[in-house]
Amino acid sequence: MATLIEHLIKLTDHRDRDLLELTLSKALIDLIPIQRVLVSKVLSEEGVKRWMDVTVLDARGGGKVVDPLRVDFQTLPLLEDNRDRLHCIQRQERVEIAWAGENGPRITYLPLFTDPVAGDEAVLEIHSASALMDEQLAVVGDVSRVFRNMYRLLAYSDRDALTGLLNRKSLDDTFYSAVLEELGQVDEAAAAARQPALSAGQERRHRVPPNYWLGTISVDSYGVINDQHGHLIAEEVLLLVARIMNNTFRTYDRLYRFGGEQFAVLMHCPDEALVLAAFERFRANIEKFNFPQVGRLTISGGFTRVSPDDSPSTALERAERAVDYAQHHGQNKVFSHAELVRKGFFGEALKIGAVDIF
Repeated sequence: MATLIEHLIKLTDHRDRDLLELTLSKALIDLIPIQRVLVSKVLSEEGVKRWMDVTVLDARGGGKVVDPLRVDFQTLPLLEDNRDRLHCIQRQERVEIAWAGENGPRITYLPLFTDPVAGDEAVLEIHSASALMDEQLAVVGDVSRVFRNMYRLLAYSDRDALTGLLNRKSLDDTFYSAVLEELGQVDEAAAAARQPALSAGQERRHRVPPNYWLGTISVDSYGVINDQHGHLIAEEVLLLVARIMNNTFRTYDRLYRFGGEQFAVLMHCPDEALVLAAFERFRANIEKFNFPQVGRLTISGGFTRVSPDDSPSTALERAERAVDYAQHHGQNKVFSHAELVRKGFFGEALKIGAVDIF
């Protein structure tokens, strides 16, 4: 059995924020006599909040790790459906439920995150045969504190400093981990993460299911805005674009800023029409917004289905070709790369170095 120090080292070894909940759960299962541990986060969509169990782990083996991108939000339980969890977050204190007598099994709820402004609300749920002793609760507190510190540290490194959206570096991690649903697959990913870094220009590839979509967005005529209004006003435009993105897309869609006026979205959706509708809503919301000192702006967007053999760069290249097409054909438009190919506006191209092969 690993010691507390060894588990803390494992937590601080991580460079992938999505695996931290699993490592936390494994540490608690190993360090104290409990039967089950869950990490449940709060998701929000159009003002409605629901519970999502991101990690479930049993002491006897088995469990699951859930990818938020693939969750059907409407099937998740509402916050009011589990009032004990809700009280834990609202009161920001431990809630203990004895569900089979005073000396019998317990469910203990502890607040893991309680920051709705930052979008971080989560509960740690522990099932045990009896009440947890003070020294056991102290271990849970110590491990959870290290978990939170690492989570915030990695979250900071994953974010664009100006807008708070995810950055380009974090796309690679999400791209390869988004489809790892089963516990064994996540373990395999964690082992792979400990391997030496890839050499320059070398990219990992992972088989991605067909319902992931990657889109890119550019603010039209952003250079003109910068020249006419100055750097500070141009940055304010980017902040407002990021805010409108957060208000338009689902809370579990991954929103990115890659630098300058370029933004991106990684989402899971069953078909192309729904993806187009989401990007069109965003385009319309930008078009009707009155930007202070600048007035009306538009964006051009493009998106592509992520194919099984894609890397982030190959998928981004297709999305950016669709954006380029929109910008050269009137701007203020969103196109699907696949639809443009179907209509014959441009063919598929395989780029090798600086050479395009058709």
